[in-house]
Order: sequence, then C-alpha cells, then structure tokens
Amino acid sequence: MNVPVIQLLVLDVDGVLTPGDVTYDETSQRVMSFHIHDGSAIKRWQSAGRHCAILSGRQSPIVDRRASELGIQHVMQGVACKEREWRGLLSRLELPAGSSCCIGDDVGDLDIVRHCGFGVAVANAVPELKRWAAYITRRPGGQGAVAEVAEWLLRHESK
Repeated sequence: MNVPVIQLLVLDVDGVLTPGDVTYDETSQRVMSFHIHDGSAIKRWQSAGRHCAILSGRQSPIVDRRASELGIQHVMQGVACKEREWRGLLSRLELPAGSSCCIGDDVGDLDIVRHCGFGVAVANAVPELKRWAAYITRRPGGQGAVAEVAEWLLRHESK
C-alpha cells in the first residue's frame, strides 16, 4: 500500500479515543476512559515533529484535560461540521488535505475520512465509514486503535 507522508493526525473522541460508551458517575457527571497506549503513541507522533488534532461533535472538559496532558494543541469540540473545521485547520497549518490522516468511527466522520490523505475507520466503526476507509484498524476505538495507526504510519509511509 502506498501511504502518503502524513503531517496531521486528526482524531474523533467518542468511539476513537474512547470506547464510545456514555457513562455517568453517581453525581451525574460524565466519565470517559482513554487507553494509555494511544497517549504514548500521540506523544511519539508529536515528538517526530507531526501535528495532532482532536475534532469532536461533543464538548467535554475531560477531553480538554486529556489533550493538555498529551500536549495536543489543536482541540475543536462541539463541532457541527467536521469537514469545515478540518479544512480550516489545514489552512491555518498550511498543509494540503493529502497530508492528513483522519480516524473516525461513525457517519459524522465520513466527510473527513473520505477527503483526507489517509482515512481510517476503527475496527468497530459503522459499515458506511469502513467502506470509505483506506485502513481499518484491528483494535477497536478506545482500545489502542490510535496507537496502531500512528505507529503503522511512522513505519510505512513513503519518505
């Protein structure tokens, strides 16, 4: 498989960085779980001089906290049109669409997965998204799928 050089890794949250469950604690606060391997891979990705962004339809201070822990500078939450936000980020970073990898799990991610340089669906993504993805992870969302992609890209892309 010919893989473009990817400079921007764009991640959905629910179902990609997390398993996609909606869980509440006894005070009705939402609880989110992130996989440690994904965090380590994101840090390695950024250490290699690459950009990482979070692009989510939901808004959560938990996501802001996790992004801060990982040093992710581009966090866009509560986004109604992911493609518009993604294109705006590409413009700000002065990157072509082909230099981005977008990882999704649901139909809300379809436009960016279809139009980026390397579209990815996690193993438990909806069939509509899998049909358009260049790569489908072995791991499900929230279980190291992001790590699988980041490490795979760093090993396989054309230099």
